[in-house]
Amino acid sequence: MPVLYEDDARALVARAFRSAGVSAPGLAEDAAHALVLTQMMGISSHGMARVPSYVGRLAAGGMNPDARITVNAPAPALRLIDADAGLGAGVAMAALRVTMQAARETGLAGSFIRRATHLGALAPLLWLAAEAGFAAIITTNTAPMIAPPGGRAARVGNAPLGLAIPDVNGGHVILDMALSVAARSRVRDAANRDDPIPETWATDAQGRPTTDAKAAMGGLMQAIGGPKGAALAVSLDLLAAGLAGASMLSEIPDTHVDPAAQPGLGQMILLIDAASLIEPQDLSARIKDAAAIHAATPPVAGGPAPRLPGARAIAALHKARADGIDIPPALLDDLLRLAG
Repeated sequence: MPVLYEDDARALVARAFRSAGVSAPGLAEDAAHALVLTQMMGISSHGMARVPSYVGRLAAGGMNPDARITVNAPAPALRLIDADAGLGAGVAMAALRVTMQAARETGLAGSFIRRATHLGALAPLLWLAAEAGFAAIITTNTAPMIAPPGGRAARVGNAPLGLAIPDVNGGHVILDMALSVAARSRVRDAANRDDPIPETWATDAQGRPTTDAKAAMGGLMQAIGGPKGAALAVSLDLLAAGLAGASMLSEIPDTHVDPAAQPGLGQMILLIDAASLIEPQDLSARIKDAAAIHAATPPVAGGPAPRLPGARAIAALHKARADGIDIPPALLDDLLRLAG
């Protein structure tokens, strides 16, 4: 399998976005940074494989290649950002920097983003925040794919929840999870391969649990914890989109069906300057103790020892930095073609 190193991969992806017309200074490079980090963290479904679909949305008008991000400061620790339907992964990186600057000054800061597009995984944003010494809470709403509690029609997005606790010695705690039992991208991949899925993942169009991935693509994703997970998804949607003045719930179009539709998503980044509360080495020691408690916990049925959230992704990132990133040949061909 072809191997690319981080700098070359970022340059290739940035060229693809610039060739697609992304014109705002640094936006293509920011998006490339986020997607390559995602790939290196082992989240390939949301990494460089997203480039062709994003380029398609840029061409169709679902993302604005000429977007200009505007930032307002309604209060010292608050930022309200208009993404102008720009390339989502790049906008999120720019918003993260804006929020970091505010949090350095105030100790705790939040940015709320409106008119946003799909940003990919939260993990790279969480890792970058933690590397800079911030604890973080990040979320975004999405197109509907979950029924509200008690319902049987998709009205609620699969809002991911991201949390980070920084470790000055690099052992950050990073949680990036969607609120469905499985990510919709896994169902889509199974449908493309004609593979079955566990019946706990999704329902068909009539709300019946199904192992048929193609039927599931016309049905609903099942929320973790049933009605509790669905209620959490509703709450995160309203927290991000409600406060940002963005589209919410069933107002959001499915851009997989209509790549020309601008989703108008709402996103939220909350950062806490951890060093304002606790000495970095003291927090690192607490995380190390938590990791030891996890590692000493007897595993289930002889499986691997429990570990803190994010440990596997961070290990994958370090390995990719040392050994390079394995890129499927077909994806590399696509990226080279898009980059011109």
